[in-house]
Amino acid sequence: MATSAMNPVQALSDATPRPYWLDDPARPPALPALVGDEHCDLLVVGGGYAGLWTALLAKERDPGRDVVLIEGQECGWAASGRNGGFCAASLTHGLGNGLARWPAELPLLEELGHRNLDGIEAALARHGIDCDFERTGEIDVATAPHQVDELHRTAEEAAALGLTGHAFLDRDAVRAEVASPTFLAGLWNRTGVAMLHPAKLAWGLKNACRSLGVRIYEHTPGTALSSRGAGVAVRTPYGRVFARQAALGTNAFPSLVKRLRPYIAPVYDYALTTEPLTAEQLAAIGWQRRQGLSDSANHFHYFRLTADHRILWGGYDIVYRYGGGVRAEYDHHPATYQRLAGHFFRCFPQLEGVRFSHTWGGAIDTCARFSAFFGTAHRGRVAYALGFTGLGVGATRFGADVMLDLLSGRRTERTALEMVRDKPLPFPPEPVRSLGIGITQWAMTRADENGGRRNLWLKAMDKAGLGFDS
Repeated sequence: MATSAMNPVQALSDATPRPYWLDDPARPPALPALVGDEHCDLLVVGGGYAGLWTALLAKERDPGRDVVLIEGQECGWAASGRNGGFCAASLTHGLGNGLARWPAELPLLEELGHRNLDGIEAALARHGIDCDFERTGEIDVATAPHQVDELHRTAEEAAALGLTGHAFLDRDAVRAEVASPTFLAGLWNRTGVAMLHPAKLAWGLKNACRSLGVRIYEHTPGTALSSRGAGVAVRTPYGRVFARQAALGTNAFPSLVKRLRPYIAPVYDYALTTEPLTAEQLAAIGWQRRQGLSDSANHFHYFRLTADHRILWGGYDIVYRYGGGVRAEYDHHPATYQRLAGHFFRCFPQLEGVRFSHTWGGAIDTCARFSAFFGTAHRGRVAYALGFTGLGVGATRFGADVMLDLLSGRRTERTALEMVRDKPLPFPPEPVRSLGIGITQWAMTRADENGGRRNLWLKAMDKAGLGFDS
């Protein structure tokens, strides 16, 4: 049955409710769980990008270091296998957030971010990881008049900082890249973003870690962390791991260091993928350079082409549940899928009749400053990096380097950063947390509807250094 932009829900009728990236016959089988006790130099908790990069970089820094990684389900099954596959150089969740929080450090942070992205590309080549890596860049598009002015300002700020690779596109220029009647302008970051297959990256990092001697146990959640002699111990359902040091990459899940839990508000983000587009459908939208795209609203969409010519379309809703739980039943939200489908056909009316193949969601480790924070616990024996807030595909590798630097006890270019030394404000406890998030979401929607004008609530949040985003 053909669908139309007026009846988008029909396009969802055959969609498979699982992440497109993980619905792959190449998905590796799970590794056995830990049974009994293990001993190692470094224990990594979490088999997403943060943990996998930490284990890999630890072995590359010191091949003799004995490294164990434990994962509660399977490596890459959570955010690392569910995201949009935008691998950004930015460590600060974009130029604007970096300027607002660390203006003096931003040139260095941008340099470190581009070095980090280069390091990811080099690691993929070194370890033979095929994850559909394409350094296409990303276009931020304006879909409302006030957003055009915002993109102009961002382009000017990038130029003032000496950042190259940012190109402002007027209406005709952006539509020549990707044909949508909703696009009014664009800002193309040509060098600072790559597209990739998120799950294949996680699976490739897992294989690379094992090839270097990392022992990985899946279906092995860490349930408790304690100091033990000169090291630490982590309890698991069927055993324990004793280690000299530990690195925590648990992100949206409750941290084993309980004092960190108020700093994270897990929010759910949702996405759709279309069926593969035909040659005629691809020609109707252009998009020959395969850039990633996102619009510039507070409630924004992100979208990109996959290797097999589907469009991934996600974002807009930011769903927080009272109490901040992370549960399997939260992975789907039909009301959001229907809303996203309607927005998709508004953006691309020429794709009338296209159907969606997959729908899914997942938790994001949101923190109040939108970008990761770092630190140590248990007298320097435990390091953590969390709070990547939806921009962790690239930044988790930087976070892994920071954790290893902190565990080494040495002052480095990374650990000297104000961004690394400072922490965001924690979120308040319930019910104030839910009330505040609800008011903030309402205020963000009002700003989108009123030319970007931020009301007194959002201005107060900005002044206090608090925020809520995905």
